[in-house]
Formats: sequence, structure tokens, C-alpha cells
Amino acid sequence: MKTMANAKQDYYETIGVPKDSSAEEIKKAFRKKARSLHPDNKESGDEQAFKELAEAYEVLSDEQKRAAYDRYGHEGVKGSTRGFEDVDFSSFAGFGIDDILESLFGGGFRTSGGFGRPQGPSHGAHLKYDLEIDFLEAVFGCTKKITVNRLEDCTTCDGDGASPGSKISTCETCGGVGQVKELVNMLFVQTYQITTCPKCSGRGKQIEKPCKDCRGQGLNRKKVDFDLKVPAGIDDGARMRLTGAGDKGAQGGAFGDLFIIVHVKQHKDFIREGSTVHVKQPVSFSMAALGGEVMVPTVEGSKVLKIPQGIQGGTKLIMKDMGVPILNYPNRRGDQVVHVNVETPKKLSKEEKELFQKLASIRGESLEVEAREEKSPAEKEKSSESEKETKKESKKNKNGNADKETKEEKHHEKHNDSFLDKIVDAFRPKNDE
Repeated sequence: MKTMANAKQDYYETIGVPKDSSAEEIKKAFRKKARSLHPDNKESGDEQAFKELAEAYEVLSDEQKRAAYDRYGHEGVKGSTRGFEDVDFSSFAGFGIDDILESLFGGGFRTSGGFGRPQGPSHGAHLKYDLEIDFLEAVFGCTKKITVNRLEDCTTCDGDGASPGSKISTCETCGGVGQVKELVNMLFVQTYQITTCPKCSGRGKQIEKPCKDCRGQGLNRKKVDFDLKVPAGIDDGARMRLTGAGDKGAQGGAFGDLFIIVHVKQHKDFIREGSTVHVKQPVSFSMAALGGEVMVPTVEGSKVLKIPQGIQGGTKLIMKDMGVPILNYPNRRGDQVVHVNVETPKKLSKEEKELFQKLASIRGESLEVEAREEKSPAEKEKSSESEKETKKESKKNKNGNADKETKEEKHHEKHNDSFLDKIVDAFRPKNDE
């Protein structure tokens, strides 16, 4: 019996639309489902399901592929899809759904981009940057200078890819369109697939002598500095977006964006929980008993905290508005929770020892107990069983002795009866007397 575990789901069912849906309806349904399934969604992201969704959309958004699929099913488009199994979606970490779909399908989610006109400028790629900041920088905010190695227009050729004085002509392969048609066999039908021209890389122009510095690409990587303002209250793992700080687009295209992933270092004293700061505070035995004041570390420096009389270890004291500012609401702050740890002295001087002994005497506390050994539960159980056996044996012996005594008494009685019979018989008168 053949298994259906690896069978592909119907593309229309994958996207969630009926077969008679319009191209706009398919696009709308795909976009909605992609938001839920794309790998950057922590709650409902599913990379494998997203790959299947992308494959389904690639076919159903193309008129020729959709027609072949409607007629012959999956076999009709076999070999015509790009195959998303090899796409590493971890490289999209930190990018939004619009960025991912644009990278996969181009602007407006185009799979082929149309034919008959040059592609023109393309939007630059988005970049990712990992930023590490200190705990207090995250609490109060800061400005960090970051250096990004991004693509920019080549200064030698001004971005056109040609050496100074070199001629630029129309590409002979694509006729200046920037795209070519490739014949693709799909089972019982042949169709054309539109791809980027391999000769001019989609520019539509041919360069007589390419620029040596950028090798005809018109772009070079350069290190650029940016001042990034980190807001107060930002947390570990938060993402920031710096518009226009990504790679420069080809053929005069716009810059992409830079996505910053914030990593906050741990602090030696403070532990953060949302907008709340936790800190441990040791308190002496005397302070715990009598109460008083101590200096407690806070994010704003050491502050005075009153310790109530008779406080117990593990008690939590709240310092209002001494926590982390609420993100985007810097005038609102969380609290600081102080976890009290009462420290018992390990070493005492002679005078201290005498004072504690006197205190114990005043409070009527006995520092010693009568020494007596107690049996362990196992020994108690064993002793109990032994006592039971002894009682049982004693009872048995008692019953045995009683039986023996009864027998002896009966024997003795029998013996006595026989002896009396003999005496009576000896003194009984005879017939001839």
C-alpha cells in the first residue's frame, strides 16, 4: 500500500482560495497567510509550511503556470518552480513580512516582472546588525555609533559600471529589455519562462570596458558610520530599523534598510523582569531584629532603604518608581524589588557569644536538650517485629508448659488413684475371714 505522507497538497488549498479566484484574491489570501506562517513570526511561524505556501503562490500567480496546473496538476508544473527547499530563511531573521516577500517575489510580489521593457532600478537589500549594549544603557537609553559595510555607488564610474571614456550600448542578447525568454517543457505543454538576461544582468545595456574598481557592477562595499539613538527601556532581543542604511540598489535604485538586533549585557547586581528591577540585599542579624536603614544599590546609584524591626529572611521590600522606564513612555517607570537576606554571623567573639547567651537566657530559650538516642524508623520497625516475635514465642511456651502441667497433673492423679486402690484392696476383708 502506497503512503500519501509525501503527497503535495493542492495549491489552492494551501493558499486557502477556491479554484475560480481572481489573481488579486489569490494575492490577498497569500499575503494574509504568509504573515502568519513566515519564520520570523514567533507565535505561529512555520518554515516548512511557509515554503509550501511560497511554492503554491509562485505557480498560481503566473498565468501560464496556473493554466498548466489547472489542467495537469502538479505534474504539469514540475521543474518550472524555483524550489524553496534550499532557501535558508534564518537569513531573514529580524526582517518583516514585506521585506521577505519582496526578496522572494520582487516589488508587488512579481514572479516574472513582465516582458518587453527594461527592469530599471531595483531596491537595495536590507542588512542586519547585532548591537551589544550595557544594562544601564538599556535602562536610560544612549546614542551608539555603528559602522556598516554596505554597497554604495562606485565613485570611479559614478555607478554606471563603465570605465571613464568607455562606450555603453544596448545589450544584443535581450535587446535592451534586461530579460530573456526560456522555453520550459511542462509535461504535455511547452511554455516560456522569463528570466534576467545573463549577459547584462538585467541592465539592458552592454559596457565596452567595465570599471576595474567595481567590475562593471556600479557598486562597491564601503564602511559607513551611523549614529543610532537607542530609546530608554529597550529590552534584550528588541529590534530597531534604520531606514536607508542598507545596501544601495542597482542602476540607481534606493537604499535598503538596516535592522538592528539589540543584545543587553547582564548586570552583576540587577536582574530585570520587564520594567521591574530585582536586587538582593544582605541584612545583619542585629539589623533584622532591631530595624534600621541600609544603602541599597539602584539604577540611579545607592539609595537609603528603611528596614522594619523583626524582618524575616526572604521578605520583599518595594522601592517605587526605581525600576526601568516604560519603552516609548520615559516618564513612567517600574519598581525595584529588594529581596532581603538575613545573614547569621558565623564567627563570634567572646563578648558577642556572652551577649547572645544572655539574650537566650532572658528570652527563656534553652540552648541544649537532654541527650537521648532515638532509634531510626527502620530500627523501630525491626524492634517492633522482634517484640512481636518474642511475645508470640512466650505465648507458645506458656501454652506448651500449661499442656505439660496438665498432662503431669493427670498422670499424677492417675498414679494417686492407682496407689489408693492398692491400699484399699490391701485392707479389704477377705471372704474366709
